[in-house]
Amino acid sequence: MNLFPLIASNDIQAEEIPLCREVAWDFEQDKPIFKQGMPMTVEGKEAVQVWIWNALKTVRYRYEIYPWSYGCEVENLIGQPFTDAVKQSEAIRYVKECLAESPYIESVNGIQVSFDENVLSVECVVKTIYGEVKMDV
Repeated sequence: MNLFPLIASNDIQAEEIPLCREVAWDFEQDKPIFKQGMPMTVEGKEAVQVWIWNALKTVRYRYEIYPWSYGCEVENLIGQPFTDAVKQSEAIRYVKECLAESPYIESVNGIQVSFDENVLSVECVVKTIYGEVKMDV
């Protein structure tokens, strides 16, 4: 006798997510790459890398064009009277929350954050469905 006859557990299959595509990005100049006036695109691991870069640099909730789940809230640390250890801990939490929104990202490891004046630098290794990506933002 089945206690939950309306739930068919072995008939449910996960939907495949589409191939990740993004506009190619010049990380040194922090701008999109164009060829003959048209934006170039990248796919797979490179596209996830572009998504990570832009998501970490976009302030969450600021721009109406993005959903509320997109972006990073690390700006909330500005002006807070936290110790350096608390700021680092919160920055790591914000980075993890930001990157957890992507269905292409499986895990984020080895997060290193550092503050230099008003600049936050983030280094991490991100395990994507396409392989690992080392990020330095």
